[in-house]
Amino acid sequence: MEMKREVNEAMQPRNGADLFVQSLVDAGVDTLFGYPGGSVLPIYDALYRNNASFKHILSRHEQGSIHAAEGYARVTGKPGVVLATSGPGATNLITGIADAIMDSIPLVIFTGQVAHQVIGTDAFQESDIMGVTTPITKYNYQVEKLSELPRVINEAFHIANSGRPGPVLIDIPKNISEEISGEVYDNSFNLPGYQPTTKPNPLQIVKLSEALSRAKKPIVLTGAGTQFAGASEELFEFIQKYELPITSTLHGLGTYPGTDELFIGMAGMHGTYAANMALHDCDLLINIGARFDDRLTGKLDHFAPKAKVAHIDIDPAEIGKNIHTEIPVVSDAKEALKALLNSDIKQPEHKEWMEEVRKNKEDYPLWYNRSDEAISPQWLVEQVYELSEGKAIVTTDVGQHQMWAAQFYKFDKPNRWVTSGGLGTMGFGFPAAVGAQLGAPNDLVVSIVGDAGFQMTLHELSIIHERNLPVKIVIVNNAALGMVRQWQESFYEERYSESILQTNPDFVKLAESYGVKGMKIDSEKDVPNALKEAFSYDGPVLIDARVVQKESVYPMIAPGKGHHEMLGVTKS
Repeated sequence: MEMKREVNEAMQPRNGADLFVQSLVDAGVDTLFGYPGGSVLPIYDALYRNNASFKHILSRHEQGSIHAAEGYARVTGKPGVVLATSGPGATNLITGIADAIMDSIPLVIFTGQVAHQVIGTDAFQESDIMGVTTPITKYNYQVEKLSELPRVINEAFHIANSGRPGPVLIDIPKNISEEISGEVYDNSFNLPGYQPTTKPNPLQIVKLSEALSRAKKPIVLTGAGTQFAGASEELFEFIQKYELPITSTLHGLGTYPGTDELFIGMAGMHGTYAANMALHDCDLLINIGARFDDRLTGKLDHFAPKAKVAHIDIDPAEIGKNIHTEIPVVSDAKEALKALLNSDIKQPEHKEWMEEVRKNKEDYPLWYNRSDEAISPQWLVEQVYELSEGKAIVTTDVGQHQMWAAQFYKFDKPNRWVTSGGLGTMGFGFPAAVGAQLGAPNDLVVSIVGDAGFQMTLHELSIIHERNLPVKIVIVNNAALGMVRQWQESFYEERYSESILQTNPDFVKLAESYGVKGMKIDSEKDVPNALKEAFSYDGPVLIDARVVQKESVYPMIAPGKGHHEMLGVTKS
């Protein structure tokens, strides 16, 4: 594939840092998340001198930068862009890079590097970021010559956001940033070895169409790949046309309306009874854009044991990796759904199946017990949903609050749910909300976080104060590492080893010290008014919500169990 841009013929002498800034402008970047340091000082000087047309967001820690970039990418569909210095600046990005590769988030990451002549000498703030990040990036580069810098940057943006999205890293030695040249460098590229398959094989579509026509117990599983392909409309039309029950992975939430009667809830470890039993009993499973991870499948021997499996995915490496697949369809989800909608599919005869699925959905809903002593966390999430009218962009960390948000906030649209899935990163939710708010400045962004995870990146409160970003932070405060505590209760005979937080800060005073409005609520009667006040406030707000400490997330598939062996299932 070859891509070019027009270049100005009469160029004044510029250094590599100036070319860097111009390359970001050419790539359409509007937001850069970063933190300065020695190896990138020429770039920061160029940002100052060139009065760049894009915003620079100064985080208070590089991990805040990269999680913010992830949040931005998730809601905009554009690559998040990050800049950090060499050594500790670069290594502080590692968690976010690993998070992005697991969850297929497009990022273009720039790290400074010591000058070429001292690479390999253990120079001050030198680290082998290429070696460190090779396993956790889609691709990485170290710039060898100034002339290749514009091409490498242009190429990186293409790789990050095409095929299966992911993070791409560019390491820029300081001497490249400082080198001066009056040459005009072309940024065109040609990648004959990188040609993702985006259109399905027609024969596989025929096989899938025939399988659906014959199916008595079909089900569709949607994942994040449906969102990345912009295929929600085609998915809705497909489901409605053939009246198919549909479930979702954690990251697939919102790709199909969560309030629609055919949606039977999230599947997996903390999925609904209806969804998990449908996966267990189906005779045809159509997976669209999900990767069959262990939190979805449970024990592989028990996963969809009676089903013929069709898997639509743009990444051929995912097909057949964990689950035997009879009908592999390597394709962009949108193109595959278009092909299915244009196929000659006989309406499946599955009336009895639909009645069974609907009955399970009605008889075994998600449930919880209200508390008289503190706030029920599930009810808190329901209140966030109702008072935001289901229109908020919601970000989370990982753990109990994440699962409650996934269960009780009904997502009707894509690009509204921002969470850490594969890596399960504490500290992700709040900085991701910063990026989401910058990417969607007119939307309500609610960051539902745990008291433990929030403390890992709370210093980014500085950003929302400085820029008056109206992020609403709801701390689900149970004074514990909630999911760790639950597992210790369930599987370690209540030995709560280092999972109860003996000391938490006064989160209200903490917020106020950063210039952010803080509120504390410890009774359910105070929740509605507090949320209404926060959502209507023109600026950032932190709510410290004191919830039941020993509340657990149910239903649950215990380790080593199958979908039909769920714990905590209660009939209505």
